[in-house]
Amino acid sequence: MTQTILSLTQVGKTFRSADGSQRPVLQGVDFTLRDGEIVALLGQSGSGKSTLLRIMAGLIPADGGQVLYRGQPLYGPARGISMVFQSFALFPWLTVQQNVELGLEARGVPADERARRAEAAIELIGLAGFEGALPRELSGGMRQRVGIARALVVEPDVLLMDEAFSALDVLTGERLREDILELWAGGSMPTKAMLVVSHNIEEAVLMADRVLVFASDPGRVRSELAITLPRPRDPDSLEVRALIDEVYSLMTAGAGRADRSGTASEPVHLHLASRLPVADVASMDGLLEVLADDLFGGRADLPHLAEETELDDDTLLPLAHALHLLGLAHLAEGDVSLSALGKRYVDGNRVIRQELFGQQVLAHVPLVAHIRHSLEQSPGGQLPEEPFLRLLRDHLSPDESERVLKTAIEWARHGEVLEYDYHTGLIHLPDGSDSEAG
Repeated sequence: MTQTILSLTQVGKTFRSADGSQRPVLQGVDFTLRDGEIVALLGQSGSGKSTLLRIMAGLIPADGGQVLYRGQPLYGPARGISMVFQSFALFPWLTVQQNVELGLEARGVPADERARRAEAAIELIGLAGFEGALPRELSGGMRQRVGIARALVVEPDVLLMDEAFSALDVLTGERLREDILELWAGGSMPTKAMLVVSHNIEEAVLMADRVLVFASDPGRVRSELAITLPRPRDPDSLEVRALIDEVYSLMTAGAGRADRSGTASEPVHLHLASRLPVADVASMDGLLEVLADDLFGGRADLPHLAEETELDDDTLLPLAHALHLLGLAHLAEGDVSLSALGKRYVDGNRVIRQELFGQQVLAHVPLVAHIRHSLEQSPGGQLPEEPFLRLLRDHLSPDESERVLKTAIEWARHGEVLEYDYHTGLIHLPDGSDSEAG
């Protein structure tokens, strides 16, 4: 049997909220990484994927469950595990050579050996001749290669890649991914296993032996897909396109199931502090109009829709989830289709669209309904945003709380449910709305 390098059993992690309560980020995570495999981890932003990687790297401890590296409990950073970050994380005042040597220096490796190993890693990753350059003199793709060389120079068993290609333009990201796979296939890399966190479904299918889909609130492995196609994989082949379709289906499986005509779908039930999809109103309108176009006739396969709209997965999936949440579309098994209400919305003028949108936001987003009710009870018909942020911080991180409130306010403003003053941070009833004194 293939040897297990890293294993997690019922791993959990909680963070303390602003009011001192515990907020579960991960719960019951089971995962095994074996010798010779690449695993891709997909999931929504904020689902805890990066937290999970940091636990695997030994950078932060798990609060529950067990983490084993080569059969031994992991209590801190492991010498055999390296991590590549999305943000490059290079020291701008150090040269390429010095940045790559950092990990070796921290381990007390002699200067001569550090230099030799760093030069070899720099050459391996395709940056020979740039050893004396500073990060500001390099392109984004070259800076990420430095980050990868720094991770590889310590000859790790496990390479953890946290959105390592997402900060790059499409062509640069594709080229770097292909180079990594060539090194892997050729046996040049010292690494025995890789875990790649990604938002890009095609990238996951082209790279991985297994794709894991992560659920949110709290984060946990929801489903797994094994991929047995040999690498390199042709992104335009029927086999790869079928796998991409299957992953889209797994990614949308929790949204509800539509019948064959697409006219019925399970409702989505949120609570007051639920995470909202990152979706702006203009993009939702645009996607509805694309769906209604003759090309799709009201129903589209998500991979096909992504190609036609040139939207990446990190943008398209939240938009589709938002339309499903608001009852303007049905989302199930990798397809998105206009609902009857969505058709009315697309065919309506600006006033009709605003009325329908406001009606759906009040009906399906409890946070907006709560804010509207609070405003109606306020003598002046206005309230500061801070109490609502505090409510969200009891359940979400500060950054996530601000993002959720911003999204809720944008949706509510479009539906003329409320207004917001960006200078004062005051939320108030729209002009002409009656305020009921409490």
